[in-house]
Amino acid sequence: MKLAASPPQHGDLSAEGDVNLSPLRKRWEAENLAPATRDLLAEDAKYFLHQSLSTPCFNALASASGIWLEDVEGRRYMDFHGNSVHQVGHGHPRVVQAIRHALDTLPFSPRRFTNEAAVALARRLVELAPGDLAKVLFAPGGTSAIGMALKLARVATGRHKTISMWDAFHGASLDAISIGGEALFRRDIGPLLPGTEHVPPCDPRDCRFGCGGTCDARCAEYVGYVLEKEEDVAAVVVETVRSTDVQIPPRAYYEALRRACDRHGALLILDEIPICLGRTGTMFAFEHYGIVPDIVVLGKGLGGGVFPMAALIAREELDVAAERALGHYTHEKSSVGCAAALATLAVIEDEHLLDRAAQLGARALERMQDMRRRLPLIGDVRGIGLLLGMELVDPLTGGPARDAAERVLYHCLGAGLSFKIGQGNVLVLSPPLVISDKDLHRALAIVESAIGAVG
Repeated sequence: MKLAASPPQHGDLSAEGDVNLSPLRKRWEAENLAPATRDLLAEDAKYFLHQSLSTPCFNALASASGIWLEDVEGRRYMDFHGNSVHQVGHGHPRVVQAIRHALDTLPFSPRRFTNEAAVALARRLVELAPGDLAKVLFAPGGTSAIGMALKLARVATGRHKTISMWDAFHGASLDAISIGGEALFRRDIGPLLPGTEHVPPCDPRDCRFGCGGTCDARCAEYVGYVLEKEEDVAAVVVETVRSTDVQIPPRAYYEALRRACDRHGALLILDEIPICLGRTGTMFAFEHYGIVPDIVVLGKGLGGGVFPMAALIAREELDVAAERALGHYTHEKSSVGCAAALATLAVIEDEHLLDRAAQLGARALERMQDMRRRLPLIGDVRGIGLLLGMELVDPLTGGPARDAAERVLYHCLGAGLSFKIGQGNVLVLSPPLVISDKDLHRALAIVESAIGAVG
């Protein structure tokens, strides 16, 4: 009997993250912000359309450098959020220097022209990518790159349907939320892209297939079942590691998914927009799984945390759309963005940030496991490289401790640490890969103290 695709698990929109509508946020603002800051926030709210997770904002920044943010009142925060753009930290000197040189020589490269930085970046990404990923397209943001991948899959396969996961996030445009699975973006928007089928994600703690906390890849086998029944599926689209709440599938999951796509002629598209470029301890997160996708999409930190930049890398045999316009973006081969990306890749290599992410992440996870043994509010900890998640649960019921998670967030902000909350109760810690051992230790001490106070 076919298992019906479930609706998003968390119908409560507050479960999607640290939303900007809560009484706790208002209280934090009242207790911590000076009148001048509140006046600036009021001006911000006056002129920007209001939307969840951003406007109205809760504070105003004056500067950013390395791992630090500084607000207009002079308070400093370690940035463990960074919208996932800060692998090499904020304002890395080599990235800034590369951008300045590009601005002085070729500030804009119109379409129909190429430039040295664009060709060099494409070549470098192909050199870094495993397997036969050998063709590149650039875009000004990850959402746009996802759209290009969807169009390429349609052209290459002659099919139009997709399979993606509930709770996934692939961007905020209409096509991206169609394959995404978060209620905050999908609810009441109206008809979405047709043919976007959804299945439950790989989540051992909330498995719809009875894995009992140890993934046996039955969820991946179910994807194969849907591919068999839905014969016109162009692609399976997956976040290699779900960064919103740090869900890390086992190797068997991707091995089964790769086999299923090969068996049914569907492309495997991996979304690594927030986690590529060393976050997980390898340049591409899928390197942990011994498989190669047909298309991988990266973005966020590709522009060094300064310039909006994203890329699609595809198998060479998918170069089949010469008569179509897959992207055609104004800043498609931005000389400035490509210079920033080349500098970012050089910093990752020269400063050995892949090894650093793996080593620091392992030590941080060990400390978090110790915290879990001592603090009943922590139900689970997980991590891969310097992508770390701490799930807070009610010690009595085992259910999500969403109110406690938000209280911990504001405790930590008061102590100089900024991060985001995923799925309402997961503290997601994503520090810059250039962070020192001392600062990482200090940040975890702040989290531990906050959980102890709230718990």
